Amino acid sequence: MPPYLLGLRLRGRRVVVVGGGRVAQRRVPALLAAGAQVVLVAPEVTPSLEDLIADGRITWQRRPYRTGDLDGAWLVQAVSDDPKVNEAVAAEAEEARIWCVRADDAEASAAWTPASGQVGETTVGVLAGGDPRRAAGIRDAVVDGLRDATLEARHSRRKPVGVALVGGGPGDPGLITVRGRQLLAQADVVVTDRLAPRLLLDELPADVEVIDAAKIPYGRTVTQERINDYLVEHARAGRFVVRLKGGDPFVFGRGAEEVLHCARHGIPVTVVPGITSAVAVPSAAGIPVTHRGVAQEFHVVSAHVAPGHPASTVDWEGLGRSRGTLVLLMAVERMARIANALMRYGRSPDTPVAVVQDGTLPEQRTLFATLETVVEEMTAAGVRPPAIVVVGDVVDVAREIDMIRADYLAAEAGSAAPPADQHGDMGRAP
Repeated sequence: MPPYLLGLRLRGRRVVVVGGGRVAQRRVPALLAAGAQVVLVAPEVTPSLEDLIADGRITWQRRPYRTGDLDGAWLVQAVSDDPKVNEAVAAEAEEARIWCVRADDAEASAAWTPASGQVGETTVGVLAGGDPRRAAGIRDAVVDGLRDATLEARHSRRKPVGVALVGGGPGDPGLITVRGRQLLAQADVVVTDRLAPRLLLDELPADVEVIDAAKIPYGRTVTQERINDYLVEHARAGRFVVRLKGGDPFVFGRGAEEVLHCARHGIPVTVVPGITSAVAVPSAAGIPVTHRGVAQEFHVVSAHVAPGHPASTVDWEGLGRSRGTLVLLMAVERMARIANALMRYGRSPDTPVAVVQDGTLPEQRTLFATLETVVEEMTAAGVRPPAIVVVGDVVDVAREIDMIRADYLAAEAGSAAPPADQHGDMGRAP
């Protein structure tokens, strides 16, 4: 007959674990997470269990099991390496009418521990006829489905309310956070823009209303005021609204403006941070924004206003004197003025520069140059937004990594290219 599944609320209740090996090491943390008062009976324990004992989170009876150890227990885990000990523990528990789980013999066990997982407020427990590996495999599949929102139920009795401000990450749909994807799957309305990961919208059910709030440079645009109104209007109508933005909503994303507008109208807002393109895009191109001995600081700059413009609040003079890494967003159209300002204020014309276009997407490409040559190289290559510009010696670290990888692959293939002659011709017959 199938077992009867039950969720035990163990907060403040005594649970006895007999055995201090690897099985106990796996089960004790889950018991502690449920609030149980864990008593561990074993002559020896693993280092991980020793840490929990040292922290005072569990009580350790450092000796073999003996009759009476189960007094006052609500649940027992018989997980020792000795089947005879487990049998004795199970017999005492049965007589005292205490549920006991035997790790060594599923058929003789009065209770089974399901393969379990936690995603938000949802707990998944799977039993597979006493086969723990099969149960764990099914559990993993269900948990993964909940985490990436493919199994998220939109009709939950506790559906989110108000607005969720979700950072969609740098572009690759796989780089949105788990929480962001879960909330997106529950949305009634999605207000998105051109920098958000658009592929995620294809996964939405047909009844979800998608509002395109794109702000296209020198093209069609939706004002920020209208976007703010969309959020309030739909939330007041009882719909759960997800504002899906590129990167992180609070890094040059005007997210705080949207939160303030909702707050003034009494609309609750959940903010879900995103991976900012300022760090993720250089990383995707192999460029570290900091590197020991090279750069101990990095500056993220919104370059939508050029140096010298009255509306600019950026200390370009200070950035020119700095030796840290500069990460420039929205800089493509203004790169000539930016490069001139940085050189004028102290940056060497030979300072390495990288321009990463369409970062994290399949069409990503990287251009390497210097401050002196970057504008000419960008023009020749036809660089267009969105692109991230990285200025600093960390760019050379990325180039060094590329060269080492290329040399390694060539050596592995055993097909290093023949050396060039004095005229630079490659592979010419002698």
